Amino acid sequence: MKETRQKEVRMAEMRAIPQDDQQDMMVEGYAIVFEQPTVLWTDPDTGKEYKEVISRGALDGVDLSDVPFKYNHSDNVMIMARSRNKTLTLIPDDVGLKIIANLAPTTTGKDLYTLIQRGDINKMSFAFYVADDEFDRATTTRRINKFAAIGDVSAVDMPAYDQTSLAARSYYESQKAAAELVEREKREAEKREQLLRLRKKLIARTSL
Repeated sequence: MKETRQKEVRMAEMRAIPQDDQQDMMVEGYAIVFEQPTVLWTDPDTGKEYKEVISRGALDGVDLSDVPFKYNHSDNVMIMARSRNKTLTLIPDDVGLKIIANLAPTTTGKDLYTLIQRGDINKMSFAFYVADDEFDRATTTRRINKFAAIGDVSAVDMPAYDQTSLAARSYYESQKAAAELVEREKREAEKREQLLRLRKKLIARTSL
């Protein structure tokens, strides 16, 4: 199923890499994990879980040559690393998308590394655009088959679960509305077919 591309974010784990010389401030984690269903939203009325899974191969052909590493996805804070100049390495593998970032030795970069090293910040988020996905209504699972682009990867101090849930709810409610429309059109078509058969029977009877 194709849909209008809009920016979405998801959460992941990250950690600081211990350094012997303290010259580099390296952090790593998996921004994307393939084939692992994640619950994005639970319907408070029904308790039904709405999940998402990213297909292995969703990154195939995606341009990762200029992806920034940010803090809280903010454009108001200088970026900490970037794949364009090799301070951010993005490695698609069998697990997902691994990131290794050498944070800039700025005051903000040093503060961020310290917080990651201490464990005060241990979550990361990645922003992305979808090129192709599908929805299994039986399992209420969205499968992302293809990314259009990765917008950024970010260290986050307040994981945006509310934002993720809101985006997920919007997506799944639109799927539900589409399913209801299809079902309604199906019922109307069946009614028309029944009326047509009844009309044919009446015509046949009156012609005898």
